Amino acid sequence: MSQTVGRTRHAYHRLWHHTSLSSPSAPPLGRIASRIATLLMGKHKPTYDPSTDCGDYVVATDCSQIHVTGKKLQQKKYYSHTTRPGSLKEISMEAMIRKWGGGEVLKRAVRGMLPKNRLRDIRLDRLKTFEGQAHPYKENLVKVNAGEGEIEGNVLPDGAIMGEVKKIEGEQGEKLAV
Repeated sequence: MSQTVGRTRHAYHRLWHHTSLSSPSAPPLGRIASRIATLLMGKHKPTYDPSTDCGDYVVATDCSQIHVTGKKLQQKKYYSHTTRPGSLKEISMEAMIRKWGGGEVLKRAVRGMLPKNRLRDIRLDRLKTFEGQAHPYKENLVKVNAGEGEIEGNVLPDGAIMGEVKKIEGEQGEKLAV
């Protein structure tokens, strides 16, 4: 019998989540970045431990259509410095989207919301950003724009759904678990 409770390979199974930033109901940059950071850390799982890397993968598409509020496109500045005197560089969010795309803006927002420790870069590597709809991870996706009550997944050969439980609505409106 194992002496380790909940620390098995199956407990740390990673799911693939997909979010599209082009939908009209897409939240602003900060809200979507905080949700992505939660998924990358694994805080939504019952086996969450801050010192272990148990988060999921996230695929973000249509990053070129990222939504921000107010005048952040013109006023938000990103700074970089090489530690040499006089090498401070600044770039606005609008110029960064033109130069490197909206995916870089999203990655920097998520990076700021992850804990500042040795796992930050490892977790950030699981965020895959794309400027358009096309991406090579279609077969891996388990959750696609999962809202309350709707979770889509890949079906395994035995008919089970890979990942979390799929909820459907019955005839009388009650929730049934499959």
